This record gives sequence, C-alpha cells and structure tokens, in this order.
Amino acid sequence: MLSTDSDFLFIFVKTNHMKAAILYALGQTPKYGDFAEPVAQKEDEVVITVKAASVKNLDKGKASGAHYSSNAHSFEPLVVGVDGVGQLKDGTRVYASGINGMLSEKALVSKDKLVKIPENLDNITAAALPNAILGAAAALRFRANVQAGQTVLINGATGVTGMVAVQIAKYYGAKKVIVTGRNADSLEKLLKLGADEVISLKQEDEQFISKLKEIHSLSPIDCVIDYLWGHPAELILAALQGKGKATHKLRLVTVGSMAGDKIQLSSGTLRSSDIEIVGSGFGSLPDEIIDQLFKEVLPEMFLLAAAGKLKIDTVTAALKDIEIAWNQEIPAGSRLVVLV
Repeated sequence: MLSTDSDFLFIFVKTNHMKAAILYALGQTPKYGDFAEPVAQKEDEVVITVKAASVKNLDKGKASGAHYSSNAHSFEPLVVGVDGVGQLKDGTRVYASGINGMLSEKALVSKDKLVKIPENLDNITAAALPNAILGAAAALRFRANVQAGQTVLINGATGVTGMVAVQIAKYYGAKKVIVTGRNADSLEKLLKLGADEVISLKQEDEQFISKLKEIHSLSPIDCVIDYLWGHPAELILAALQGKGKATHKLRLVTVGSMAGDKIQLSSGTLRSSDIEIVGSGFGSLPDEIIDQLFKEVLPEMFLLAAAGKLKIDTVTAALKDIEIAWNQEIPAGSRLVVLV
C-alpha cells in the first residue's frame, strides 16, 4: 500500500506469519509462537510446506550453543530444526535440509538438496531417518570404505544412528557386525537388526579389552565406526594395539563424542599397529560426496525403508507442544518427530 504527502513516499509491506518453534536465546527451550514466513530470494531456493521434522542431538546442540555451528556472537531469534519433510506447491513430498529452521509451517530450502519421498514411505519415517542415514552411510561408505565381506565394529550402536548403521553395514555387505553399548535391551534389539555380536560397555575395562582382543583374533576388524569417543575409544585402541609384529590394517572413523570430546592416545599405539584414525562429518567430506549423499544415498535408503528393510523407532509430538517434547526423555534408539 502506498501513502504520499508533499515530502515523503511511504511503502508498507505486509509480512505473513507462521507458527514455529522459536529459539529466543541460546540455552533456552524453543517456544511455540508466530514467526515471519520465509521468502525465496534466489533462483536455487524454494519454500515448502513442512509436514514433519525430527529433533536430534544436532538440533539440541545448536540450540544450546554447544555445537561448533552455533552463532553465539551475533545471535538473533530463529526457528530451530535443521531438516524435515514437506510438500512443494504441486504436492510432491520431499525431504530437505533447511536454509532456515524446519520446525515451522513453512521453510526455505535449496532446490539441489531436495530428495523425493517414495509413495509408500510415511512422513514420520522419512523425517526420522535422514540424519541417521547421513551419519552412518558417510562414515561407512566414504570414510571407512567398507567392502563386502569385512568385519565392522560399531562403538555406541544403541543410539538412533548406531542402529541405522548396523543395518546399512549389513546392506553394504559386511560379513560380521560387532556392536558396543550400555543398554542391555537395546543391545538385544541390535541382534534382531543384523548385529552378529554384542559387547557391553558396562563391564570392567579389562574384561572389555579381553573380549575385544578375542574377537579380533578370530575375526580381524577392518573398521570401527565410533559414535562415543572418550574412554570407550581408548579401550578399543588398547585392545587393537599391536605388539611389534605386522598387524591387520584397520581404520577408526570417529563420528560423535557422546562419551567425551578428548582421549589419551599413546604414540606407541599407532606405531605398533596399522591403525588409521579419521573423522566423519560434513566438514570432512568434499562437495561432490555431499551431493552424492543427497542424490544417490538418501533415495536408495528411502527405497530400502519403504520396502521395510531399514527400520527406525519414533516418538511423535505436535508442533504446539514443542516445549514439552523438546525436554522429554526419548527411549534409547528412538527419534522424536514433530508433526506440523
């Protein structure tokens, strides 16, 4: 609307608002409220109508300020949620990584980061799986370079991504998958998802090391996908350390640090063993691999899930209940999905 007088020209632009989960300060719980709808400003951007978005450790880490991508120095209120499922204007259902927050009625996304969802895959599963798929497949396929017939150890497999990693490792042809964790019920469940052997992290350190040495002597471990780091990683490295003779080549891929961000690592461990330690995260992957994850890996895994061959447990909540849902305790191995 235009308004004029002899000296000034005023232009009033109406701003549309939407319901969203809004973070007003780092470390606070997101609140349900009104937020300005996003508007596509570039050719490679599009606004989607959000149907479901998951809440993950990544989302909570960013909101708390603990994650390295949190912007503590110039923070302004924002919508939380890094990814989700929604519809394009033509009704096509897509998974997308958001340019802005995804726990909202509308979200701005990149056109080249859209993944079409198979007709027989529901919104809840489609929203819950991608972060776990990316965290598992990137580590297994591109950082560990897992080959058919190899033996894989997944450290901290009782979480959502670990459970998905077990299934993907088997899909990629792993001959044997060994898993570690503390939750006895979850470890038992992992056997049903494809794990061949479980090792409890609740036992004494020496028992753990002895058990892993025994397994390694019978089925040499080719790669370790580590979601814990900290003391459990120290135990694994101690168990796999050589004694001065030729050792089996092994790559340890660190994906998370749920048990601590630092470890003590002896130089002798690396000098006595053919162990390579690498990290897996978006910063460790070149752009062409990121593109491959979205254009090849996610569509392939969505089809696997649609066929009932890739499973994930979920807990759901409504967007209006985000304050309660954000802080509720979610069962081990389950993903919270917020319905919009």
